[in-house]
Amino acid sequence: MTRFRVTKEQLAAAANGATPDVLAAGVRVLFCGINPSLYSVVVGHHFARPGNRFWPALYDGGFTPRLLHPSEDEELLSQGCGITNLAPRGTRRADELTREELIEGAEELASKVEEYGVRVVAFLGITAYRIAFDEPQATIGRQERTVGGAAVWVLPNPSGLNAHYQRPDFARLFAELREGTCAPASDRIS
Repeated sequence: MTRFRVTKEQLAAAANGATPDVLAAGVRVLFCGINPSLYSVVVGHHFARPGNRFWPALYDGGFTPRLLHPSEDEELLSQGCGITNLAPRGTRRADELTREELIEGAEELASKVEEYGVRVVAFLGITAYRIAFDEPQATIGRQERTVGGAAVWVLPNPSGLNAHYQRPDFARLFAELREGTCAPASDRIS
């Protein structure tokens, strides 16, 4: 698949826009990003910005049978997974969000998780998680708390700007999530 073609004008117009959730009743694992990038808002798909490592991490961690393109985000539902964001407002950078937006997003997320019967919420970004849930000492991995009745995991932000984690790190952490949540491993296509 090719990259999306996005202009500077489209990015400017996308400020404060949103990307629709990929969510259905009975989702086992709901991946929760911080908020959509302007790029994702323009194209209407999650983690769409070139260089984002979410899609390779899903594949490497065993959640999908092949590497999906962001335009195929709806296919996650057939794997028992979904995607949402803690804050719906698209920004150039996640640090443009306010503390209040993250806290409000956490409250709305709990309602959504309960409504859809999600089993596990996997947050993609530890700093936003710490702020939203007032857990400044939280670490990567499974958390003690639940959200809307679902178990909680925290994973690193897959943005290409996060240099602390590389593709093998994401593969290991996503595989740990999959194994720890009993989400079925997909058959690999060689």
